[in-house]
Amino acid sequence: MTPCLSSCKRVFIQALLASTALAAGYALAQDVQRLSPDSKIRNIDGVAAVVNTGYVTRKEIDDRIAALQKQGGKLPDAAVLRKTVMERLIIEKIQLQEADQEGVVVSNKELENIIGDIAAKNKLSLTEFKQKVTASGTTFERYQQMLREDIVISRFREREVEGKIKISDAEIDNFIADRTRAMIGGGAPRSTPAAPGSPEEIDVAQIFILVDAGAGAGTQAEAKKKAEALLRDARGDVDFMQLGAMAAKENPKIKFQELGYRTPDRLPQLFYEAIRNTGGGEVANAVVKSPAGYHVLKVLDRRTLVAGAPQQATPQEVAPSAPQNIMITQTMSRHILLRSRADLSDQDAERRLAGYRDQVRAKTADFGELAKKYSEDGSAANGGNLGWMGPGELVPEFEQAMNRLQIGDVSNPVKTEFGWHLIQVLERRETQLTVDKQKEFARAAIRERKFEQAYQDWIRQLRDTATVKIIDVDDAASTPR
Repeated sequence: MTPCLSSCKRVFIQALLASTALAAGYALAQDVQRLSPDSKIRNIDGVAAVVNTGYVTRKEIDDRIAALQKQGGKLPDAAVLRKTVMERLIIEKIQLQEADQEGVVVSNKELENIIGDIAAKNKLSLTEFKQKVTASGTTFERYQQMLREDIVISRFREREVEGKIKISDAEIDNFIADRTRAMIGGGAPRSTPAAPGSPEEIDVAQIFILVDAGAGAGTQAEAKKKAEALLRDARGDVDFMQLGAMAAKENPKIKFQELGYRTPDRLPQLFYEAIRNTGGGEVANAVVKSPAGYHVLKVLDRRTLVAGAPQQATPQEVAPSAPQNIMITQTMSRHILLRSRADLSDQDAERRLAGYRDQVRAKTADFGELAKKYSEDGSAANGGNLGWMGPGELVPEFEQAMNRLQIGDVSNPVKTEFGWHLIQVLERRETQLTVDKQKEFARAAIRERKFEQAYQDWIRQLRDTATVKIIDVDDAASTPR
């Protein structure tokens, strides 16, 4: 898998393959509604939470925590981790129950085909793949059940969230116009502010620090302190989205996104109250605290909404009526990828790639041959070659490192969400980006931006309408009752 983001969605089967590292399946659901007295429910050994007509067991929580610990990485303290994992399992149960009611199913034949594809993608026979699954510490039957549930949830989410995202031609044209101005060095023009009482749309961006609702006072204070520091930085002469990208690179709990133009009623109420009197290009006066964490907000633009369409400030600033072909710089590069995994620390990955870099620089090894031998990426067979890539087609960390290289240069190790990379630039060229390509990229980028907010809203609605009773979250399944 390359570090390319143009498709926005991960390849479905590859996403499923990642699930082999998850907890070892789910317990068989039973109808607990007949156990109406609380005393009877509390006597069910191992039940942590009742979710509508199903439940989450203490063993499920234990298994998921064990899987996270195997993957390595910094985890919160035991009590917070346990509550977080239980909440994730509750959400999964709700999604499965809703999907079942809506008739979302995966047939045995479909499941067999998907498993066959996963095995083939890993260059394994079905027998070898089964052995690998078993060696990971679970039974193949449990893995099948877990995989089936992952597919059901994915299909249900696609139908309920992705399938309902609408993108207008006007949104695409506005996206292309703003991106074109940025490419040719001009700033995107700001729109005419709405007159008092007039309908308007507000373009808001946020840097968000995720904090579990059950986190202790120390964790909450630390997150708030970090958010306030980001707010101070955002008031300076910095690009807000770049500031968010840098913060997210340092801390995986920090997210950033542009919400896009929304009318006030489509903004979270907390957000709108915080930026009600904030002008375009300004940050909110204070950090916003929500049940999910701390938010630093910036109003990118405010514009008048007339008959459902935005009006620009002056005719000179209006985007062309139709997108035009533009010239861009494309780069051909290749890379060696070492994926993040439990048995490879960041230090080891960085050290290995630094060794490959030194060999290439000393001309004692060929980059392409090293990529074929060591890269854990689909491009390995082609010597790590990623082909011609334009602006915005690669994850930011990779693209920024690549753009700093001269032709023939080899980078230092670079970390992205996919793992650690060593990059070599082979060639650059000026080429024309066609309107069709611009529209394809714009549609994908807008969809990705809209999906995150739509998904969070959907999950919140599912959780709020479910009947959940917490029984026992603090104890492990092995704890004597």
